[in-house]
Amino acid sequence: MYLFNIPNILTAFNLICGIFSIILSLSGRVDLAVYPVFGSLFFDYLDGFTARLLKQQGEIGKQLDSLADVISFGLVPGIWMLVILPSVLATDMISFNSYEVYYYFTMWLAAVMNGETLNYLPFVALLIPVFSMFRLAKFNIDERQTTSFIGLPTPANTLFFSLFPLLLFTVEKNAVALSFIQFFFQPVVIVACILIFSFLLIAELSLFSLKFKQFSFKGNEVRYLFLLMVLIAVVLLKFLAIPIIIVLYLVFSVIDNKFVKN
Repeated sequence: MYLFNIPNILTAFNLICGIFSIILSLSGRVDLAVYPVFGSLFFDYLDGFTARLLKQQGEIGKQLDSLADVISFGLVPGIWMLVILPSVLATDMISFNSYEVYYYFTMWLAAVMNGETLNYLPFVALLIPVFSMFRLAKFNIDERQTTSFIGLPTPANTLFFSLFPLLLFTVEKNAVALSFIQFFFQPVVIVACILIFSFLLIAELSLFSLKFKQFSFKGNEVRYLFLLMVLIAVVLLKFLAIPIIIVLYLVFSVIDNKFVKN
């Protein structure tokens, strides 16, 4: 049992990035908190790739990966939404200042702790880490998920929820970004997203993975076409492409299941 091999060290960096995101979120800088998680996404992909490359795959690495993921891709997006939701509920005017968002969060939390409010709706954000925990536990014992996924992977779920801090605090507020903000920053839409994506985490839905056994086009058609569409969407829309990427991932997975595998 090798604890301190290269893949496990990369997994530790995944966790460290997630912890930095939590610190930033709870320090009034949720505007910056999304960026360390992009590091977590990078290290999460790199640890698995390195483990396969160095033939250092093992049970300890699998468990460490899930322990890091439940923080970086479970607790972190839950905290983002927990911090953001009180400001959305408190005023019809969307706040684009991270300190204002944090102010509404701390005022709401103080009111809850002092029994001065019955507004517990922001706690719905905690469904994200709870269902991420269930998703990761299921993944660890599900032998069907060696080459594909059953249910939405937690990194993809986190990528979707990164849209909210990115939308709020992006410098460029063009017409497209403002239309996204007006749609997504409605309490009913936020709660619906949390409920739907929590369900998708544990749904019996087969989704392809981006793990390449070999890099030829044959056998990887869906992966390459998906990556091409992602590239086009990112070039055209930048981070606004995030919800489109997740929808494309679900659609291409259905195509893969219905047509390619058959």
